[in-house]
Amino acid sequence: MRRVTAMVMLMLASSWLYEDSWPRVFARFLLLLLGFIFWGAAVALAFGGVLVILMYKNYGYLFLEYFLSLPGWLAVAAALILLPTGVLAVFVSAKCSRYQQGALMYLLLVLLCLEASSAVLAQFYTVQLAYEMKSTMGYLVDQYNGTHSQGADSRAVDVVQRELQCCGIQNYKDWLKATAASWHLHGGKARVPESCCKEKYPHCRGDVVPLEQLFQEGCLKKLEDSLHFVVLYMFWCCTVVGILELLAGVSNCILMKYQPFHDLRFLDSSTYS
Repeated sequence: MRRVTAMVMLMLASSWLYEDSWPRVFARFLLLLLGFIFWGAAVALAFGGVLVILMYKNYGYLFLEYFLSLPGWLAVAAALILLPTGVLAVFVSAKCSRYQQGALMYLLLVLLCLEASSAVLAQFYTVQLAYEMKSTMGYLVDQYNGTHSQGADSRAVDVVQRELQCCGIQNYKDWLKATAASWHLHGGKARVPESCCKEKYPHCRGDVVPLEQLFQEGCLKKLEDSLHFVVLYMFWCCTVVGILELLAGVSNCILMKYQPFHDLRFLDSSTYS
């Protein structure tokens, strides 16, 4: 009977030990895996931030506010912090140091704040940027002074049309409605800027006829498509990385549960009894 009782107690003890240890083992493994994933996520997040910054740098004259690149800088900052966070997650999974666990929780909290701010700002600026691009493009088209003009506004229009391979706001017909000087009616023929010409037609001078020599798609749609891609990439990248960071935080909390702060036991009531 004693032998049976001892075997039952041993089985219960082993069961409790198993139930007590498998969450810790799983938390260690998940934190180790997330530590390596964070390094790749940092590259993806930095790529999205750089895309936002470069888009503002290349087409900044179409935007009125200088702080529209803020989501990109927040994403880059988060990517830089994410690298040491991944290293720290690997160390915590290997050796549960309470100081490293506390530092990891602090970094994860900072990262969640940065990424949430970047995602929200990127979504908030989308509508505003679309409106600003349309109004600014309309102004630049109206103020265009001819193909050979040295004005900054005219050069900006030419740069956009060459880089995006587009013509006008909605299409090439916008140039025929321009309110500036009648440069587009040279020699009785309707013309558009030479930046609307396709590269494979070196002799194109902007004449509407023949039409196949010109880019016929408007610049506004291409700009909006580029903006939508960048913002969507930023939003989902921040969302996915944020979910991974929450998983890392939960794993770290599980490990902290099995690694209590023994130095704080002086607060126990028994100490003062």
